[in-house]
Amino acid sequence: MAEFYVDNTVRPRRSLLSVPAINLRALAKLGSLDCDGVIFDLEDSVAPEMKDEARDNLLTFFTQTPLIGRETMIRINPVSTNVGRDDLKAVIACQPNAVLLPKVEQPSDIHDVADVLAEADAADTLKIWAMIETPKGILNVAAIAEASHTLGARLGGFVIGLNDLRKETRVPAQPGRTYLVPWLMQVVLAARAYGLEVIDSVSNDFRDLDGFTAECAQGRAMGFDGKMLIHPAQIEPANRAFAPDEDALAEAHEIIAAFAKPESVGLNVINSNGRMIERLHVGQATRLVALAAIIDQRKAEKA
Repeated sequence: MAEFYVDNTVRPRRSLLSVPAINLRALAKLGSLDCDGVIFDLEDSVAPEMKDEARDNLLTFFTQTPLIGRETMIRINPVSTNVGRDDLKAVIACQPNAVLLPKVEQPSDIHDVADVLAEADAADTLKIWAMIETPKGILNVAAIAEASHTLGARLGGFVIGLNDLRKETRVPAQPGRTYLVPWLMQVVLAARAYGLEVIDSVSNDFRDLDGFTAECAQGRAMGFDGKMLIHPAQIEPANRAFAPDEDALAEAHEIIAAFAKPESVGLNVINSNGRMIERLHVGQATRLVALAAIIDQRKAEKA
């Protein structure tokens, strides 16, 4: 029987801050920021004539400045281009947690990069994440997600890119994202069907923190694990919005304790305080408790 790869790593991804790899000042500040992860961007935010310098910046950064406890991703240019292939070589040299592929539209986009990583003998810990940001990407998202169940695919999750999706569909940027919600939910559904993480899109107006907070609440309600950010001011609202809810955390502890009782051994369904609880909820509860513990530990270390 074939072995399938699924990324079940438990880690908070409430806030993934995108930072242009060309911006040395922004790179220098990362150690003091409380984001759960960093997306080092080699794509849209770096001018064509600056790509080499941006790669060099990352090579230096990853050699000298490890971000302990934070997830690191490098967003590259399309690997169908020479620039993208050079970016991928830099990724292999830097060894972040993941490479983030732009405009993924079909499973072969994942498999092609996975093959390159395998040929380069890149560590298994180097995962692939996919930007879903085109109409074709939305239409094919279930097939792309299924690639996570292919040997060696390395696929760990999706990041929504609404700026390109709006441009290609001509849906205007409006508060509430009313006409985008069906597409967003389609990506969440595909991710959950195959055990993947899924991150909500950036909010472009970083000065409108009230609007951003509302969008975070909406993303949380839709089932996203966190949000891609463009400014440090967005970190605290995102961390607050996507943190484990206190009531849900208390319930998770109750579920774990209930199934740990001797009389619950071998039972798939139990009665706990007048509610029927299935054993499958134990895995969800354990994950939530683990996420909360990681967040609390980071707070303690910063205190």
